[in-house]
Amino acid sequence: MNEPMVSVIMPVYNGEKYICQAVESVFSQNVSLELLVIDDYSADGTAAVLAPWCDREDFRYFRNEKNLGAAGSRNYGVKMARGKYIAFLDADDWWADGKLRAQLDALSGTGDVLCSTGRDLMSPDGTPVGRYIPVKERLTYRELLKHNSINCSSVLLLREVALEFPMEHDDSHEDYITWLKILRKYGHATGINKPYLKYRLSEGGKSRNKAKSARMTYQVYRYVGYGPIKSACFFMSYALHGIWKYR
Repeated sequence: MNEPMVSVIMPVYNGEKYICQAVESVFSQNVSLELLVIDDYSADGTAAVLAPWCDREDFRYFRNEKNLGAAGSRNYGVKMARGKYIAFLDADDWWADGKLRAQLDALSGTGDVLCSTGRDLMSPDGTPVGRYIPVKERLTYRELLKHNSINCSSVLLLREVALEFPMEHDDSHEDYITWLKILRKYGHATGINKPYLKYRLSEGGKSRNKAKSARMTYQVYRYVGYGPIKSACFFMSYALHGIWKYR
């Protein structure tokens, strides 16, 4: 196939229950793309439910020989990608139609290297919970330090930038660390304040254990180079935003 404009990276671990909806939402986008599913050594029927797409030239399936975690799986997908842009989508989330086209147009207009969107929160069974998480149309590094308004499954960014800043520290919020590093260098990110992402509140996600998530968020600031006092101040702002977001 010709080189696609967008490479969609979808890490999955035991995702047979939800991944078909995620895949269908990718192939309903009206842009040139490829989908790379990185199976992180699943023990369920994930590979079997993906069989209907296996003969497509724009579908690529990789299975890790051992469990690498989300960060390692995404990084491997970025290395294997052929597109100019990278989009991340977790296997239990899905996109609304037109998401990638809107983001490509937005980045073309701003000249930024990264774009995120707003998101509707969904229950584990996929029904709306009636809560929308907005995103600002322009986001700075200083603003991102106060709270992470960039959800990984909403992101579109240049592949060269994804290669420059691979995701690290799976014991923390690895995506948040990456967004901070990118904005510290490039200054701004673009936001589209529309619910293009349907974000499933899975029971096993990192953010569902609030105490663990709090420790991981504090560790984010330490990993990007801040001392204990500044890290604590940034964490307090993050915590207040979190209370408002999920109230």
